Amino acid sequence: MLALYGHPFSSYTWKALIALYANDTPFAFRTVDPDHPEHCRIVAAAGPLGKFPVLEDRGERVFEATTIVEHLDRHHPGPQRLVPESPEAAIRVRMLDRVFDNYVMNTMQVVVNEYIRDAKNPDLARCAEARDQLTRTYRWLDGWLAGYAVADRVTLIECAAAPSLFYADWVHPIADAFPRLRAWRAQLLALPAVARCVEDARPYRPYFPLGAPDRD
Repeated sequence: MLALYGHPFSSYTWKALIALYANDTPFAFRTVDPDHPEHCRIVAAAGPLGKFPVLEDRGERVFEATTIVEHLDRHHPGPQRLVPESPEAAIRVRMLDRVFDNYVMNTMQVVVNEYIRDAKNPDLARCAEARDQLTRTYRWLDGWLAGYAVADRVTLIECAAAPSLFYADWVHPIADAFPRLRAWRAQLLALPAVARCVEDARPYRPYFPLGAPDRD
């Protein structure tokens, strides 16, 4: 059986979980926390920085969430294909995956890290720069959505978009000026595979460094 090492509150763990849940792929979830040092050791040895999620498949360990999703699509395909077979379509999907990881998730993390470093004295200039970048990305995504066929499906795009938009909106709310993006975020959170992640992570909300909003 497949095993996924991660944490229920981790956005990148969600990315892999959404792919697994969307296709009802059997797997064991192994929480990485101080109560499970054996899981921590496996993750620490899997990649150069010892980050989760890590997928274990028949003795092979795969790290990096995007690579895990691609591995699942190649070796454990289900009814929902996560990456299109067409090379050209696959390129577009992978491009959007990078947008959500690099320009939403990682940008949002700049603000989160500042509050982890010193919640009472974050670097406000760094936070402001990150929020400005998020606004710029929100604007681009709202325009991109005008040509994206939104549907109740899960691809690599939805795997990346759902957790990044979920947490980014907590850090820097998506403004009313971006109605398509706001509506899509709500639709993503209603997908069964995503809703399951939201609920499983709910007990950990008090740990969110900026304070989790009373919504979602």
